[in-house]
Amino acid sequence: MSGFIEGADRSQATLFPDRLEDWIDEDNPVRVIDLFVEEIDLEEIGFLRTAPARTGRPGYHPSVLLKLFIYGYLNRVPSSRALEREAGRNVEVMWLTGRLAPDHKTIADFRRDNGRAIRRTCAQFVELCRRIGVLKGDCIAIDGSKFKAVNNRDKNFTKGKIASRTAHLIASIERYLDEMVRIDRQEEGEVRAEKIANLAQRCERIRQEIERLVDMGQALRESPDSQISLTDPDARSMATSAKGSGFVGYNAQSAVDTETHLIVTHDVINAGHDREQLSLMARSAKAALGRDEMSAVADKGYFSGREILACHKDGITPTLPRPETSGNRKKGMYVKADFAYDTEANVYRCPAGETLTYRYTTEESGLVVRRYWTNACQTCPVKARCTTGKERRITRWEHEHLVDEMRDRLSRDPALMGLRRSTVEHAFGTIKAWMGATHFRMRRLKNFRAEMAFHVLAYNIKRVITLIGVRRLLAAIPT
Repeated sequence: MSGFIEGADRSQATLFPDRLEDWIDEDNPVRVIDLFVEEIDLEEIGFLRTAPARTGRPGYHPSVLLKLFIYGYLNRVPSSRALEREAGRNVEVMWLTGRLAPDHKTIADFRRDNGRAIRRTCAQFVELCRRIGVLKGDCIAIDGSKFKAVNNRDKNFTKGKIASRTAHLIASIERYLDEMVRIDRQEEGEVRAEKIANLAQRCERIRQEIERLVDMGQALRESPDSQISLTDPDARSMATSAKGSGFVGYNAQSAVDTETHLIVTHDVINAGHDREQLSLMARSAKAALGRDEMSAVADKGYFSGREILACHKDGITPTLPRPETSGNRKKGMYVKADFAYDTEANVYRCPAGETLTYRYTTEESGLVVRRYWTNACQTCPVKARCTTGKERRITRWEHEHLVDEMRDRLSRDPALMGLRRSTVEHAFGTIKAWMGATHFRMRRLKNFRAEMAFHVLAYNIKRVITLIGVRRLLAAIPT
C-alpha cells in the first residue's frame, strides 16, 4: 500500500518490548489498582485462601483476582468470561496480574465467595481517601436507587398479580368455550373436530396454569413479606416514579460527600421504600468519616419521625422536606402548615385567628403525640375550608421541634435540595451508565451487595483520579 503509513510485518521476531513495564506509563490507573491492593491486608479484611494449601495444585492468590476484578469494573468489563479473555490479550491486565490467566470459573467463584471482604475493600478505599485529606465529609447527601435483578416481572408473584392473572386466565377459558360452542354449531367434519380438540388442549393448559397459581397463592400466604420471586428469591417487585414502570430488583442506598462527590458508604436492601434507612446510612457515613458531628440531606422519601430523632441522638443534623400526605391542599383547604405553633404558650393559631389549646397526650404507632383544638369552629366563617368535622384537631409529636427546625433550615437555604440532586443522583447516574442495560449479573442479596461494592469502588477510584490525578494518589498511598 504505497503512499500510506506502513504497519509492522506480522512475521517479525517480536511484537512486545522486553519488559511489560515499558507499556504502562506513570499515569496509568492500573498502577493505582496494583499499589492499593498490595498495601491492604487481605487476610485481615476476610479474603479466603490467603495462605497456600499444603496439598493439591497451587491456587491463585486473592490479590491477583481482586486486581483483575477492580480493573474489570473500572473498565466496564464485569463478566468473568470477558475477564478471562482480557487476561490473555490485554497488556494492562498482563502487567497487573503478572501474565497470569485464571479461568472464568475461578474468577466467578472468587466474587461469589468473598462478598463481605469485597465490601470491606470498598470501605478501605474510603478510609484511604479520608486519611490523605481528599474526603472531609462536612455534609453528605443520601438517596436510594432501584436496580434491576436477574428476575423478570412474570416470575415475581404478589397477591394482586396472582388475582389479576387468574382473572385473565378464567376469561380466556370462557372465550375458548364460547368459540367451541360456535364451531360445534356452524362447522362440520374433520375440521370441526380438529378445531375443537385444539381449543380443548388450550383450555387444559390454562387450567393447569390456574392450578399452579393456586399453589403459588398458598406459598405466598406463608411468605413473610407476601412476595415470591422464582429466579432470584431475594429480589422484590418495586415501584418507580413513572406510572406502570415497576420492575423486580433491589434498592441501593448511598451516602455521597457533597464536596467531592465520593460515595462514603452504601448498602443494598430489598425493601421498596427508604423510610427506615436515614439514620442507618447517616450513622454509617459518620463512622466512615470519623466525625463527631455531621450534616445530612435527603429527599422526602426518607421522612420519618423516628429516623429524624435517631439522627439527632447520634449527633447528625438531617435536612429533608416533609411530604404532603394530606389531600386538603388540592381541595383548597387549610393544611397543618397553615397553623402556627406558639412554643411559649404551647398553643396553635389557626388562619382565622383562633387559639387551639392543648387537650391531652396519647400514643399512636409508638409515638407520643399531643392533641390541640378549639370549640370556636362551629361558628367560624371559614370552617368549610378547614374541616368537615365538629372541630379541627391538630396533632403534635413530642419531638416536633426537630421537624420545625428542619423546616426552618430548608426555608433559609432552599438550595440544599438542589445540592442533594446534583450530588447523589450524579453518582447513581454514572454507575448506571457504566452498567448498561443488563445491570447486575449475580443473584441473591449477598452477591448483589458484592457487585455493588465493586461498582462503588470503581466509581470512587475514578473520582479520586479526576480530583488529584494518578501520581498524587500513588504518592499518597502509604507503603
